[in-house]
Amino acid sequence: MNETCYVQKERGHYKALLFLGIPIVIGQLGVIILGFADTLMIGHHSVLELGAASFVNNVFNLGIIFSTGFSYGLTPVVGELYGTGKFAAAGQALKTSLLTNFLVGLLVMLVFYVLYLNIEHLGQPSELIPVMKPYYIVLLISIVFIMLFNAFKQFADGITDTKAAMWILLGGNLLNIIGNYILIYGKLGLPELGLLGAGISTLVSRIVMLIVFVWFFFNSRRYLRYKIGFLRLGWLRGSFRRLNALGWPLGLQMGMETASFNLSAIMIGWIGAYALAAHQVMCTISTFAFLMYYGMGAAVAVRVSHFRGQNDWVNVRRVAYAGLRIILSMAVVISLILFLFRNQLGSWFTDSKEVSTIVTSLMLPMLLYQFGDGLQINFANALRGISDVKPMMLIAFIAYFIISLPTGYFFGFILKWGAAGVWMALPFGLTSAGVMFWLRFKIHAKGSK
Repeated sequence: MNETCYVQKERGHYKALLFLGIPIVIGQLGVIILGFADTLMIGHHSVLELGAASFVNNVFNLGIIFSTGFSYGLTPVVGELYGTGKFAAAGQALKTSLLTNFLVGLLVMLVFYVLYLNIEHLGQPSELIPVMKPYYIVLLISIVFIMLFNAFKQFADGITDTKAAMWILLGGNLLNIIGNYILIYGKLGLPELGLLGAGISTLVSRIVMLIVFVWFFFNSRRYLRYKIGFLRLGWLRGSFRRLNALGWPLGLQMGMETASFNLSAIMIGWIGAYALAAHQVMCTISTFAFLMYYGMGAAVAVRVSHFRGQNDWVNVRRVAYAGLRIILSMAVVISLILFLFRNQLGSWFTDSKEVSTIVTSLMLPMLLYQFGDGLQINFANALRGISDVKPMMLIAFIAYFIISLPTGYFFGFILKWGAAGVWMALPFGLTSAGVMFWLRFKIHAKGSK
């Protein structure tokens, strides 16, 4: 009888994770489709623009992923409050999160503006610089809107309303794709703006998504009990400090992970424009797997935070390992699909045979790191759910800066394996991060047996 109850509880965790995670994954699919559409439209418009987009997007992804990671600090806070029925306090935490995210967004914009002033000194092909700079500025403006949107999204996820963000993301990404088509190619009587048009479309869609989420929060009956706390309770210094204490380690951890890809773009830029264009194609493809895993990982963080608020460590562990099994099952399916289409993927994004050949050469290292990526995503989110985030910075630094980036330089330039060598370092970095996150979780989530 006890064994039957145990099996039922395990199945309950799978069901709950899928209920929370599938809407997040579907919303992430919208982001994936947008990335594919962006790369397809830009790649077929101009290989030069594809190379410029590769550099700018990889640099900006570092800031966007850091910003997203910072906003993730709200999930365990709201999750614990939701798990203990403190709904007004959860609304107050959202208000505090909007302030912290806005301030951090301004700081990130300042950092990237300084980088913009020095873009000519980063060793990129000179013919790409005039194409990069206008696109860069438009994306720079959009950062603060991403930060504010993320605050609402993490709040909604924390109270298990993952469908709201899903629909808003899908709608915003559809708007972005339509805007891309019109502005890149100059349809409906508008000028043909190329890469700049893609940037303008992205900025407009991000503003619209934020406006829609604000409207939804203040007009949905489901959010009434949270809106009371948002409007009537003042700023909470304790929440401000805790959001910063959680947000900075999470942002830096995710930022360093992204740096293992995005700083690799700088090294690949030393090889040439074709290699950089292939890197952009591969980043678009690899983002497909990453966002799928992270959608389910976000569900793990939410469920873990609920049980952490109730001090139920048995179910904290059960949720984490159920999430790992789901994510690794996803990794098997995704890897099989990518393997079957490995020789065709490059031609989907560009007409250049040179770029397509390099894309094919990068498929092996990408397939090799899927297990490590799933492992690190699952346990990074489990640690986020129990608010054990400070050690994640050190783990990320070791995995991505001590292991991955030097290994990429060694394989790519010392052994002269080129772009494939730079990518071959990623399995080492991601898998080592996954193992260290798992060991940290085992130690910290023992609780009571």
